[in-house]
Amino acid sequence: MATLAETTERTDPRGIPGGLREVASLAYPVVLTNLSVTLLQLVDTAFVGRLGATPLGGVGYGGIWYWTALCFFMGTSTGVQTFVSQAHGGGRERECGAWAWQALYTLVPLAGLALGLFAWVFPTLIGLLGPSADLQAVAGDYVRPRSLGAMGAVTGMALASFFRGIGDTRTPLYAMLVANLVNFVLDYGLIFGKLGLPELGVAGAGAASAIAEFTYAGLMLLAFLRPRVAQPFQTASVPPTRTSVLRLARISAPIGGQWFLEMITFALFTNLVARMGDLQMAASQAFLALLHLSFMQVVGLSVAAGTLVGRYVGAHDLEAAERSYATSQRLGLGVVVVVAALFLGIPGLLMRIFTEDAEVIRLGRPLLAVGAAFQLFDAVAIVASGSLRGAGDTRWPFVVQTTLAWLAFLPLAWICGVWLGAGLMGAWLGGCGYVALLSLALRWRWRSGAWKGMEI
Repeated sequence: MATLAETTERTDPRGIPGGLREVASLAYPVVLTNLSVTLLQLVDTAFVGRLGATPLGGVGYGGIWYWTALCFFMGTSTGVQTFVSQAHGGGRERECGAWAWQALYTLVPLAGLALGLFAWVFPTLIGLLGPSADLQAVAGDYVRPRSLGAMGAVTGMALASFFRGIGDTRTPLYAMLVANLVNFVLDYGLIFGKLGLPELGVAGAGAASAIAEFTYAGLMLLAFLRPRVAQPFQTASVPPTRTSVLRLARISAPIGGQWFLEMITFALFTNLVARMGDLQMAASQAFLALLHLSFMQVVGLSVAAGTLVGRYVGAHDLEAAERSYATSQRLGLGVVVVVAALFLGIPGLLMRIFTEDAEVIRLGRPLLAVGAAFQLFDAVAIVASGSLRGAGDTRWPFVVQTTLAWLAFLPLAWICGVWLGAGLMGAWLGGCGYVALLSLALRWRWRSGAWKGMEI
C-alpha cells in the first residue's frame, strides 16, 4: 500500500513531499497572515507613538504582561494542530473536528476567567514591579480593555490550528485580513477621536484590538462550521470527553507552559528595561515591533513545518518529515537575511516609523545591529520548535527552553545591562546570548531523532 508521501509525490504538482514547493505553498498564507498582523502592529505602535514616548513604552509594557497572562491558553490551543495533522495524515479525517471542540470547551472559559482576574490585579502587580508612575498609568489604561478580547483570541487560535492541521492556511489569512481592517479603523477612530468615535488614547488601542479578536474568532467559527468543512472533518459540536481532554493536555499543556514560563522571563526582562527609564522602554518597544518583521514570518514557516511533520509522521514517512524541517530552515534563514540587511542599512529610517524623539532614535539605532544577529538564532529555534511540536515532542523543549530562559536569559541580561553598566544595549546582548543557546539546543534535539519515537 502506498504511503501518503508516495501518493503525494505522484499526484501533487507542488513537488516532492517536504520539498520547497510544498513547504512554500503551505507557508505563504501563514506568512501573509502574520505579515498582516505585523504590519498592523507597526501601525498601532506608530499611532500610539505619536502620543509621546511614555504612551509608546506603556503600551508595549502593558502588552507584554497581557500576552504573558494569555499565552498559556494560546500555546496550549496550538496543540490542536498536532492532533489534527497526524489524524489527517493517517487517513482519519473524521476525528479532526472533535479535537478543536475539546480545546474550545476547556480553554476558552478558563482564559476568560484568568484574564478577568489579571486585569483586576494588574495595577497592583505593576506597582510592585516599580516602573515610573506615568508608565504604570498608561499600561493600566491599555490592559483593561485589551483583556476583554481574551476569549476571542483563544477561540481564534484553536480554530486556526485546526485549519492549519488539515493543510488549509488560507482561511485564517482571509479572516485575519478582515479583523485587521476592523482593528485599523477602530485604532484610528478610538485613539484620536476620529470617525465620530470617542477619543480614548491608549485605551482605544486596547479596545480596538479586543473587538478585532472577536471578529476573527467569529469568522473562523463560521468557516469551521460551513458544510464543505463540516462533512469530511465532522466539525459539528461534540461535548468534551475525559480521555480526549487528557490526551490533548498531555501533549499541548507543555506547549502552553513553555510559552508562559518563557514569557514570564521576557516580561521580567521588560521590567528591567522599564526601570532604566521611559525613553529606554520606548526604544525597546520600537525595536521589538521591528523584530516582528522577521519573527512573524518565520513563525509562519514553523506552522508549515509543524503541519507537514505531523502529516508525514501520521503517514509513517519520516524521510518526508525530515525534508520538511530542512526546507523550512532554509526558507527561514532566507527571510532573516533580508531583514538583517534592512536593520543594518537603514536603522534610523526604521526607528522614525515610530517616533521623532531624537533620544529614542539614538537609543534604538544600535539595537538593530544586535537584532540582525538575534533574529538569525531566533529563526533556527522557531522552526525547530514547530517541527518538534508537529511530531508530538513537546515536553523536552518545554524543560530546556524554560531552564535556559531562567538560567541564561535573565542572568545574562542583568549582568550585561546592569552589573557591567551597558544599559539597554547590554540587556539585549544578553538576550541574544540566550536565543543563541536555545537555537543550538533545539537543533540538536531534532538531529538526535528522539521525535521519531513519539506517541500522542
